[in-house]
Amino acid sequence: MVTRAEKRIEEAILYALVNEQQRNDEIEILSFPIAVMLVSATNDPSIKRRYALAEAKRAYNLLKQENKDKISQVASTFNWRIKSAKTAADFAVHFADFLRNTTGFHEAKWKLVNRTMLNGEILVTRDETARLLAEEVRGHIEKKLETKIGLELPQSVTDGVERLKQLFASRRGKMRLEEMPKEIVLDAFPPCIRELRNSALAGKHISHVGRFALTSFLINSGMTVENVIDVFRPSSDFNERMTRYQVEHIAGGRGSRTKYIPPRCDTLRTHGVCPGMDEICRRIRHPLAYYRRKLRIMKTATETTAAPRA
Repeated sequence: MVTRAEKRIEEAILYALVNEQQRNDEIEILSFPIAVMLVSATNDPSIKRRYALAEAKRAYNLLKQENKDKISQVASTFNWRIKSAKTAADFAVHFADFLRNTTGFHEAKWKLVNRTMLNGEILVTRDETARLLAEEVRGHIEKKLETKIGLELPQSVTDGVERLKQLFASRRGKMRLEEMPKEIVLDAFPPCIRELRNSALAGKHISHVGRFALTSFLINSGMTVENVIDVFRPSSDFNERMTRYQVEHIAGGRGSRTKYIPPRCDTLRTHGVCPGMDEICRRIRHPLAYYRRKLRIMKTATETTAAPRA
């Protein structure tokens, strides 16, 4: 069971998907809490998020093959208010359960304004219900992974945890490259950067800290120096020579050749740059971490439905 637990985590690290095709149900069931314990023991938030996401994808692949009764039973374990629909949809889900699990979804179809709601219930298809339950599973597992291990693990288990941490470390760079799209995704920007960018494009005054945060964020998210300069161009006191120098310096093209990153969220709040936190903000400490997390959420919303079966 420990071997299968380690395999689940390895699959999550390598493929962001846990293989659901296991013939021994007993091993599969018992290996899950062991895997949770091992992931918790890594004390690495990134490993925890990736494992929770992989298990959520696995849950989606399994749930979408189940009948309506089984899906309803699973939903009831999360205290959902759900019932079979008498329309073309498969289920009617209470709007609170729907909203709780669509916070990070960016597709228009998940917006409440685009849904059919009757007596406080949202009509959803079987596939959509499976997707919502997968998000519920992800959040549930992430909470479990925050539980501290209250016992000393055997050396063999500790060695296994270290192997998993090394495997993740070897893949970290590639995973971050996978997360960062070649094109800028404005919808994934944190609230502070969105407001700073909008202010710049409107020609409004931005504090020194705000200008630095915006410039360094845009550079690190993949925007070119020329495009960053264009963001500040509407300003009434725009000076292209000075702006170019400052942007190139932050991008590592001048001076010490150091590529700067934005200040942490607590620093931005101290300087009055934070316009107010959303749900994702409360779980991260840096604007770039927000961007990566939001990209993962957006990617999950569109790709779990097409996740390949191992």
